Amino acid sequence: MFTRIVKMEFQEDKVAKFLANFETVKHNIRSFKGCMHLELWRDKNQPTIFFTYSKWEKESDLETYRNSELFKGVWATTKPMFASKAGAWSVDTHCHVAL
Repeated sequence: MFTRIVKMEFQEDKVAKFLANFETVKHNIRSFKGCMHLELWRDKNQPTIFFTYSKWEKESDLETYRNSELFKGVWATTKPMFASKAGAWSVDTHCHVAL
């Protein structure tokens, strides 16, 4: 299992449209084969910056999603709303501390 973090900065006047679209597609992404978890985070100080935080069973599952019609549709809708280029990181948990 690994985590994928994607940082997206939106044009201020596009934030509501992005959030509405995310509400529409989030269940489809969460139910995609291999997706174990999906969250949307918003920066506390810069309200036009969002992060998706997702957990995937295998890298091949993420690649299958990224090549799917679902992703192509989501990306085609989302990308034109960006204020800057998105960044993405695939990471492994290095240390887990339970509280």
